[in-house]
Amino acid sequence: MRVTVNGDPRDVPADCTVATVVAEAGVAPDERGVAVAVDGDVVPRSRWAATPLNPEARVEVLRATAGG
Repeated sequence: MRVTVNGDPRDVPADCTVATVVAEAGVAPDERGVAVAVDGDVVPRSRWAATPLNPEARVEVLRATAGG
């Protein structure tokens, strides 16, 4: 199935979850400062593994950065 991750189309397995996409984005399981939204709705970290993605879902994986 096809989803969009951070503006880029990707093919993912039909049983793909938010956690799968986050891992493919290079985010470590314990990395802090990461937020995910699916179709504009924030998905709490505690729900990543249990939240399936629908075809054509738009996923945004955001990392907080420090600096100035």
